[in-house]
Amino acid sequence: MIARHDGAIVFVSGAIPGEVVEAEIEKVQRGTAWAVARRIIEASPDRVDGAPDGACGGSVLAHIAYERQRQIKSDIITDAFRRIGRIPLETPTEVVASPAAGYRMRARLHVTDGRIGFFREGTHSLCDPAPTRQLRDDTIDVLHRLEAALAASGRPAIGDVEISENIAATERAIHLELLPDADPARLAAAVQIAGVSGATCALPDNPRTIDLFGSPHVVDTIAGATLSRHARSFFQGNRFLTTTLVDHVLSLIEERMILDLYAGVGLFSVTAAAGGHGHVTAVEGDRFSAADLRLNAQDRDIAVKAQSVEDFVLRAPHKFSTVIVDPPRTGLSKEAMAGLVKLQAPRLVYVSCDIATLARDARVLLEAGYRVLSMRAFDLFPNTAHVETVIAFAR
Repeated sequence: MIARHDGAIVFVSGAIPGEVVEAEIEKVQRGTAWAVARRIIEASPDRVDGAPDGACGGSVLAHIAYERQRQIKSDIITDAFRRIGRIPLETPTEVVASPAAGYRMRARLHVTDGRIGFFREGTHSLCDPAPTRQLRDDTIDVLHRLEAALAASGRPAIGDVEISENIAATERAIHLELLPDADPARLAAAVQIAGVSGATCALPDNPRTIDLFGSPHVVDTIAGATLSRHARSFFQGNRFLTTTLVDHVLSLIEERMILDLYAGVGLFSVTAAAGGHGHVTAVEGDRFSAADLRLNAQDRDIAVKAQSVEDFVLRAPHKFSTVIVDPPRTGLSKEAMAGLVKLQAPRLVYVSCDIATLARDARVLLEAGYRVLSMRAFDLFPNTAHVETVIAFAR
């Protein structure tokens, strides 16, 4: 939250707008200070008692009542569009609610001294994931069994653990990031524990993946499409709102020729094809996601392009009725934006997990001749300051 002192901006964690707190400054940089609330002098009626450690990953807003969180996120969207995009919003943006407990079906955790957990914000200090309530109780049980199994296997071998679950949590694959001197042969038996359907391992940033047991994929059926994804592939992390998000994006499509940029494993492209929305061209540069995309696109009216978005749009034909973009948190690169504008598609659907880069890119699109048709947000990350926002643009 933001306070001001002698004209300087102070970012205060652990506070709520309108509260009076005693805060300790932890860092000052270029006239801006970062502080943490140490004592609440005048509490907001929206303060939640017994909230988990706000510095433990994914809990920065956990001390705030959920409805107030949604209001704050809507305010963040309005503020970012005004300041960064120079786009005044006439009405607040709706933020679709999500249950907060057990919402995550993807998570990356760290291993330190035999314990598995999240890092506290800005540190390499481990914190217990259970009190954050992001993961299901049975997922926490799996982590405890994995800790015990790794401890019994001997010398430390793992630095990080990636978990990928399907929506119902009937399938759970894990990927283990090896320490430099680890022996993968010793891990195969250790990771065959209850609640895990498959496991892989690899050295950090190494595309060569070693299968340890079972299947490294989990599978869901969403909007009539079967979507299989590897534990190393990107996929939306909220089990409660993923289908709602897909339904909304598909409702915004102008049918005929659809282009899906940053397609991932095919969340939008495969479901669009399954729903008969027209021919789809799906572009994905990540090798793991592109492999899953090819599998999921089989027997569908989809052309898969396993290449970077920048390379594709450089020579893409001007034939698409709708372009869907779901870029990483950094938003569209200058090359991707230039190519996207050059396509002159009559309809553009932008899905973003970062409101600042979305507001920046929206300004560019408006200056290129687009107008905003609709905007809606989805709280895919409860108890955090992040929000997924979908904007439909038309030329």
